[in-house]
Amino acid sequence: MEIQNVCILGAGTLGSRVALQAAISGYQVSIFDITDKALDFSFETMKKILAQLDKGAYLKENQEKILSRVYFTLDPEKAVKDADLINESVTEDIELKKKVWKQFGELAPEKTILTTNTSYLLPSMFADISGKPSKFCALHFHDVFYSRVVDIMPHPGTDPSLIPLLEKFGKSLNQVPVLVKKENPGYIFNTMLLALIGAAGKLLTGEVASVEDIDKSWMVNFHMPMGPFGILDSIGLDTAWHVTKSREDSASKAFAAHHKTYIDQGKLGEKTGEGFYKYPNPSYKDPNFVI
Repeated sequence: MEIQNVCILGAGTLGSRVALQAAISGYQVSIFDITDKALDFSFETMKKILAQLDKGAYLKENQEKILSRVYFTLDPEKAVKDADLINESVTEDIELKKKVWKQFGELAPEKTILTTNTSYLLPSMFADISGKPSKFCALHFHDVFYSRVVDIMPHPGTDPSLIPLLEKFGKSLNQVPVLVKKENPGYIFNTMLLALIGAAGKLLTGEVASVEDIDKSWMVNFHMPMGPFGILDSIGLDTAWHVTKSREDSASKAFAAHHKTYIDQGKLGEKTGEGFYKYPNPSYKDPNFVI
């Protein structure tokens, strides 16, 4: 099977990035969401990223030609009509994802490979409800343009022949595929990242140190461009909240409650212009931040 047509479900920050990289790589892409506002956000996000990539001579085609391969739609049937592969990037909510996969599993052509871009949930939670469990697998992207790892995580019923197809697809998107041999919440990197984020959250809610000083400590010691709270802003505080609130330990519960105070104010991180930092020029990017 040759993948030519890609459908992205969810026009948020990550879905938009995956869709754009697929278009840059020459695929025909449809991107679906349920509101015009979400699709407008996606289009503007893509234009901003393309402008940045153009400055760095990353692009081999002009921006207009790349965007011409992206079809934005509110129509579920049109979104999946010719899809060889679907990648779902909706909110980390089990019931919502089940609803999405029931709908799109029924609409998708028989040929379609079904993949979820979930950060911490498991593909086996949605494989059966999709109606095509053997064609279901997790295909989890990170930042796409900066962090170029893509996790491939099958569930016990995934057809093994999908793995090389997904590895080839991942490489064609300029990603580095890694195989998670069995289901693990958080894949590989996110399992390690969760430990970092959890420790940072405990330091903050325990009033041991400020957001800025926690990030400075990480950035300077490990020569990193951002710390755990900058990372959280890039992930989205709503996504992080869904993960932390599901954990049973008291430190995670306290950190989830802290996230909720930001969410209630509409401060979801980079995508809304403010989270722990203000965007587009967060203080941690100032050269004087770590001096």
